[in-house]
Amino acid sequence: MPISFADAIFWVGVVSCAIAQIAILRSVLRTRRSRATEGGSDVPRPRFAVEVAWAIVPAIALGLLLVATWRTMHPVPSASAAPAAHRVVGMAAPRPLSPTPGSGLQ
Repeated sequence: MPISFADAIFWVGVVSCAIAQIAILRSVLRTRRSRATEGGSDVPRPRFAVEVAWAIVPAIALGLLLVATWRTMHPVPSASAAPAAHRVVGMAAPRPLSPTPGSGLQ
C-alpha cells in the first residue's frame, strides 16, 4: 500500500516535532545537571520546575494535535454511515410515469 503525499508530510512533521521536543527536554535537564555539579545552581528550584513545565506542555499539546490530525485524515466509519444491505420483499417495482391527458407530461 503506497503512502499518500499527505501522510508523508504528516509523518515528517511528527518526526521533526519529536526531535525538537527531545532536544528541548534534553537541554533543560542537561543545564540543570551541569549547574548542579559546578557547586551551585544559578537557577532556583521553582524556576527549574517552570522550565520543565514549559518544555512538557508543548509536547502534550503536540501529542493531542497528532491524534486529532490523524483522526481527521483517517476517519473511522461508523455503523450508521455504513451502507445498509437490505432486501425488500413483497413490493412491486414502481411503474414509470405515463403521460395522461391534461397532466402536462409529453
